[in-house]
Amino acid sequence: MHANEIARLISAGFSGATVEVTSDDNTHFEALVVASEFDGKRPLARHQLVYQTLGALVGNEIHALSIRAYTPEEWQRQ
Repeated sequence: MHANEIARLISAGFSGATVEVTSDDNTHFEALVVASEFDGKRPLARHQLVYQTLGALVGNEIHALSIRAYTPEEWQRQ
């Protein structure tokens, strides 16, 4: 699995999100997701939303996924 494919899948699950996914080995991935859907949600709920976009790939083709999930307002403050 390639980082750009994971980014495409995550992007498809969020309207107008900014998504960046990187990997050194195409097994362990880091994702930055900036989406308005995260507004009012705690970190665990945000991660669950991202995992939902990837379904059964998590734990199989995607061995590990580190997620940084922000609302657009939070990202602007970064």
